[in-house]
Amino acid sequence: MIVPLNEYDFLKRALVAHSNRDAIVCGDVRLTYRQFGERVNRWANLMRSLGVQKGDRVAILSQNCHRVLEAFFGTPLLGSILMPLNFRLVPDDFDYILNHGGAKVLVVEEGLTHLIDPIRDKLETVEHFILASDLNASEETWLDYESLLSESSVEQPPPVEIDENETSALLYTSGTTGRPKGVMLTHRNLYINAMNSICEFGIHERDVYLHTLAQFHCNGWGVGYAVTGMGGTHVIIKKFEPAAFFDLITHERVTFACMPPTMINMALNYLMDAETLERLPRDVRIGTAGSAPPLATIQGAQEKFGWKVIQIYGLTETSPFMTVSKIKPHMDNWPDEQKLRVQAKTGYPMIGVDIRVVTDEGHDVKPDSGDVGEVITRANVVMKGYWRQPEATDAVIVDGWFHTGDMALLDSEGYIEVVDRKKDLIISGGENISSIEVEGLLYKHPAVLEAAVVAAPDERWGEVPYAIVVLKPGATAAESELTDFCREHLAHYKCPKRIDFIDVLPRTATGKIQKNVLRERFWKGKTKHVG
Repeated sequence: MIVPLNEYDFLKRALVAHSNRDAIVCGDVRLTYRQFGERVNRWANLMRSLGVQKGDRVAILSQNCHRVLEAFFGTPLLGSILMPLNFRLVPDDFDYILNHGGAKVLVVEEGLTHLIDPIRDKLETVEHFILASDLNASEETWLDYESLLSESSVEQPPPVEIDENETSALLYTSGTTGRPKGVMLTHRNLYINAMNSICEFGIHERDVYLHTLAQFHCNGWGVGYAVTGMGGTHVIIKKFEPAAFFDLITHERVTFACMPPTMINMALNYLMDAETLERLPRDVRIGTAGSAPPLATIQGAQEKFGWKVIQIYGLTETSPFMTVSKIKPHMDNWPDEQKLRVQAKTGYPMIGVDIRVVTDEGHDVKPDSGDVGEVITRANVVMKGYWRQPEATDAVIVDGWFHTGDMALLDSEGYIEVVDRKKDLIISGGENISSIEVEGLLYKHPAVLEAAVVAAPDERWGEVPYAIVVLKPGATAAESELTDFCREHLAHYKCPKRIDFIDVLPRTATGKIQKNVLRERFWKGKTKHVG
């Protein structure tokens, strides 16, 4: 008999093989896999008692917490659909998402109820509001999570017949151009992603994984199933702060974490004494995604901390991982600079992922040709579609291939190198300019902490590069200094025609720079050419 793929399988294996091993470290809470498994059973039985059935949506609004992981494993046990919510949104966003997704139950972390209270009367489908707190909830209009859990049975609920191609998670994208879209990820999508994570990151039972990314996003919990299945330990922090991050790495002897380039950069620029640096565990594997890491960031992390940086690439719509960038065996003796250049590439496909780089006419670009094309993929990890938006689904999945909107080069080793989002590629006087390339150079300047490059309209060239820079604390640099630095290392047409300085770059919840926000000041009322 063929057993459908289901994410609960990963916890089921841990309960058999590693029941007494530490599963969760979350603040003062420490749970073995046996204890965690009991809480997951209670969670599932609680939801059943509230009328949650197969296909019903359960939403959770919380910072990183063990309760989020309980929902990740409880929903596939029931066949319900999990809706993890971005806690950085505003009430109006939650009004749309919860009604559009049709959530039946809403679990909210204490301290975040102010995001729901203003729109609570507008939520047409939510039948139960639950407050997740370390103490008994005191708000009369909210049910108490821990009390309800303690009253629920610890026995595994009756099995539900679940097809692996049914939706398991509903993740709403950030919606930079209009309302967010609900990405439907299936049990099969998430299962295959977890298996690829085990393979490519070498996850094993002695791993201690630090959750640095927000768990509401698939980049934050895509690895969670893999770590659980192998019996590793989850160490959870609510918010990334360098001091707390380094304390946890040292105290818990962390071996593995996923961090976007911005977090790695913050860690590199955190001042610590030699003794603290000496105590840090070495050879920590760092998966990085979200945006291309500058070569200087990878080099700095490996040389200063002894980390092994592994770049991964994907989107919410691909569960999320599609490619991985690692040094191949025949490259072991290459010069360090050449190996770093490989690590900075986007990567080659993971198992079961077909990738093509195609022109606007649909022709495959030739390897090592220098031609840029759009990355498209056909894979087990590609989403089922957008929730209740078939036209939006048909716009990105064409003839079975998902169109990512990312523009890339392809080499003869099978690595792709994303040079920009299709909408971010700068076309100046007919020349393609990669904002990522220009940003990568700016990061090499000793005074630059962060940089973003966008297109600005220009009467002569159509559009030209424009840079927004954040300087390191205490550092100074004039616009002319950075412009001259760029002209020394880049073709002049690629150099920013203007450089502004800013205290903080606008970012999404997952750390990506919101270039649409930066572009708006220039393109309001104009049409941005996307090639």
